[in-house]
Amino acid sequence: MDKLSKAQRDEVATSLAALCLYDGGEAVTAGSINTILGATNNEVEAFYPVIFANFLKPDKIASLISSPGAGGGGGGGGGGGDSGGDVEEEKVEEEKVEEEEIDMGGGMDMFGGDEGGGDY
Repeated sequence: MDKLSKAQRDEVATSLAALCLYDGGEAVTAGSINTILGATNNEVEAFYPVIFANFLKPDKIASLISSPGAGGGGGGGGGGGDSGGDVEEEKVEEEKVEEEEIDMGGGMDMFGGDEGGGDY
Protein backbone atom coordinates (compact mmCIF):
# COMPACT_ATOMS: atom_id res chain seq x y z
CA MET A 1 0.00 0.00 0.00
CA ASP A 2 2.99 2.31 0.43
CA LYS A 3 3.49 2.52 -3.34
CA LEU A 4 -0.11 3.62 -3.98
CA SER A 5 -1.06 7.24 -4.47
CA LYS A 6 -3.39 8.95 -1.98
CA ALA A 7 -6.32 8.56 -4.39
CA GLN A 8 -5.59 4.86 -4.86
CA ARG A 9 -5.38 4.30 -1.09
CA ASP A 10 -8.69 6.14 -0.66
CA GLU A 11 -10.31 3.92 -3.28
CA VAL A 12 -8.95 0.71 -1.75
CA ALA A 13 -10.00 1.68 1.78
CA THR A 14 -13.48 2.69 0.64
CA SER A 15 -13.88 -0.48 -1.42
CA LEU A 16 -12.85 -2.67 1.49
CA ALA A 17 -15.22 -0.84 3.82
CA ALA A 18 -18.09 -1.42 1.38
CA LEU A 19 -17.16 -5.11 1.10
CA CYS A 20 -17.10 -5.44 4.90
CA LEU A 21 -20.58 -3.99 5.09
CA TYR A 22 -21.86 -6.27 2.34
CA ASP A 23 -20.27 -9.33 3.94
CA GLY A 24 -21.79 -8.43 7.29
CA GLY A 25 -25.24 -8.05 5.78
CA GLU A 26 -25.40 -4.31 6.51
CA ALA A 27 -26.63 -1.59 4.18
CA VAL A 28 -23.86 -0.04 2.09
CA THR A 29 -24.42 3.66 2.67
CA ALA A 30 -22.07 6.63 2.74
CA GLY A 31 -22.62 6.95 6.49
CA SER A 32 -21.84 3.31 7.22
CA ILE A 33 -18.76 3.41 4.98
CA ASN A 34 -17.57 6.51 6.89
CA THR A 35 -18.17 4.71 10.19
CA ILE A 36 -15.95 1.79 9.14
CA LEU A 37 -13.30 4.13 7.72
CA GLY A 38 -13.24 6.07 10.99
CA ALA A 39 -13.03 2.89 13.07
CA THR A 40 -10.02 1.73 11.02
CA ASN A 41 -8.30 5.15 11.16
CA ASN A 42 -8.60 5.74 7.43
CA GLU A 43 -9.18 9.29 6.22
CA VAL A 44 -10.45 9.58 2.65
CA GLU A 45 -11.78 12.42 0.55
CA ALA A 46 -15.44 13.04 1.39
CA PHE A 47 -16.76 12.11 -2.05
CA TYR A 48 -15.45 8.52 -2.06
CA PRO A 49 -18.01 7.05 0.37
CA VAL A 50 -20.85 8.76 -1.52
CA ILE A 51 -19.70 7.51 -4.92
CA PHE A 52 -19.06 3.98 -3.71
CA ALA A 53 -22.35 3.78 -1.79
CA ASN A 54 -24.25 4.88 -4.90
CA PHE A 55 -22.41 2.50 -7.19
CA LEU A 56 -22.00 -0.58 -5.01
CA LYS A 57 -25.55 -1.79 -4.50
CA PRO A 58 -25.88 -5.36 -3.16
CA ASP A 59 -26.62 -6.88 -6.58
CA LYS A 60 -23.62 -5.04 -8.10
CA ILE A 61 -21.29 -6.28 -5.35
CA ALA A 62 -22.54 -9.84 -5.80
CA SER A 63 -21.97 -9.56 -9.54
CA LEU A 64 -18.42 -8.27 -9.07
CA ILE A 65 -17.58 -10.98 -6.56
CA SER A 66 -19.00 -13.82 -8.64
CA SER A 67 -17.18 -12.81 -11.84
CA PRO A 68 -13.63 -11.91 -10.84
CA GLY A 69 -12.33 -11.52 -14.40
CA ALA A 70 -15.01 -9.07 -15.45
CA GLY A 71 -13.68 -5.84 -14.03
CA GLY A 72 -10.84 -4.05 -12.43
CA GLY A 73 -7.64 -2.77 -13.83
CA GLY A 74 -4.55 -4.67 -14.78
CA GLY A 75 -2.81 -6.71 -12.16
CA GLY A 76 0.35 -5.49 -10.57
CA GLY A 77 3.65 -6.52 -12.05
CA GLY A 78 5.43 -9.48 -10.57
CA GLY A 79 8.09 -8.98 -7.95
CA GLY A 80 11.68 -8.80 -9.04
CA GLY A 81 13.15 -12.28 -8.94
CA ASP A 82 16.61 -13.01 -7.65
CA SER A 83 17.25 -15.85 -10.07
CA GLY A 84 18.95 -15.34 -13.41
CA GLY A 85 16.41 -17.57 -15.18
CA ASP A 86 14.17 -14.61 -15.95
CA VAL A 87 16.72 -13.08 -18.31
CA GLU A 88 16.95 -16.29 -20.32
CA GLU A 89 13.15 -16.49 -20.59
CA GLU A 90 12.99 -12.93 -21.91
CA LYS A 91 15.58 -13.69 -24.60
CA VAL A 92 13.62 -16.74 -25.75
CA GLU A 93 10.42 -14.72 -25.94
CA GLU A 94 12.12 -11.95 -27.90
CA GLU A 95 13.36 -14.45 -30.45
CA LYS A 96 9.86 -15.87 -30.90
CA VAL A 97 8.28 -12.47 -31.38
CA GLU A 98 9.94 -11.29 -34.56
CA GLU A 99 8.03 -9.08 -36.91
CA GLU A 100 7.59 -10.35 -40.41
CA GLU A 101 7.41 -8.11 -43.45
CA ILE A 102 4.20 -8.63 -45.31
CA ASP A 103 3.96 -7.84 -49.00
CA MET A 104 0.63 -6.09 -49.27
CA GLY A 105 0.77 -6.21 -53.06
CA GLY A 106 -1.43 -3.79 -54.92
CA GLY A 107 1.27 -2.34 -57.15
CA MET A 108 0.35 1.24 -56.31
CA ASP A 109 2.08 3.87 -54.24
CA MET A 110 0.25 6.15 -51.84
CA PHE A 111 -0.44 8.68 -54.61
CA GLY A 112 -2.18 6.21 -56.89
CA GLY A 113 0.64 5.63 -59.35
CA ASP A 114 2.66 2.52 -60.07
CA GLU A 115 5.46 1.72 -57.65
CA GLY A 116 8.85 3.24 -58.43
CA GLY A 117 7.77 5.07 -61.56
CA GLY A 118 6.97 8.49 -60.16
CA ASP A 119 8.54 11.90 -60.62
CA TYR A 120 10.03 11.78 -57.14
